[in-house]
Amino acid sequence: MSPTEPHRITSRDNPLLKDLRKLAQEPGAYRKLGRVWLEGDHLCRAARERNVRPALAIFAESFWTASRFEWSDAADKTVVVADALLAGVSGLESPAPMGFVIDLPFRPDLQPDAATVVLDRLQDAGNVGSILRSAGAFGFRQIVALKGTAALWSPKVLRAGMGAHFGLRLIEGVDAEALSMLTVPMVATSSHRGDWLHQAKLPNPCAWLMGHEGQGVSAMLEARASQHIRIAQPGGEESLNVAAAAAICLHASAAAAAGN
Repeated sequence: MSPTEPHRITSRDNPLLKDLRKLAQEPGAYRKLGRVWLEGDHLCRAARERNVRPALAIFAESFWTASRFEWSDAADKTVVVADALLAGVSGLESPAPMGFVIDLPFRPDLQPDAATVVLDRLQDAGNVGSILRSAGAFGFRQIVALKGTAALWSPKVLRAGMGAHFGLRLIEGVDAEALSMLTVPMVATSSHRGDWLHQAKLPNPCAWLMGHEGQGVSAMLEARASQHIRIAQPGGEESLNVAAAAAICLHASAAAAAGN
């Protein structure tokens, strides 16, 4: 079918819409279906800028009418859906009028010498997505998410990542033993021990270990770390949000590398 001749869906019971509802509202549905739903033009543009070609581009009827010339060649197949039906797919309060369906990327092999961020059982999807965004900004292109971490391609993580996914090597659902392949030093964050970040000499490249929101980095991973780092908090708060801590640490690494 030509990109200028979209397929139109008018039934709520269409099988594609049923799959989209799962992808949009169930965090682990992408693993079962082998596809990922990118909702909204920001994520779609981010994917397109990274040369990600979607299998499907899906538009609300009114949006397609106004924007068809910009998006007509965006995907291998274009689908136009009645506005109310597409809104019913979304799990958002303000549903977006377009989205892409992409094939779930193959999990890449772990690169032993790559600058890496290790996510140890992080539960909050917003934190995970924010860390992916910081990792991309500060040159840490490999993310290793250990089992128990929020699903990296889930809708909430995708939204919080703001397109960072498409510039990263995402390796999820692995055991801690997989980290034995890393040849870069591992640096563990801590709220109570280790070198002060602003005084520390950081290895470059390295693998930052970011731990569970309540429990921190596991004792097993802490034992593997060659260095422990804490962030000075003169304001007296007990601890920092893990996404904020990650941004500070990754920026410090990038600044140190730029100064060498």
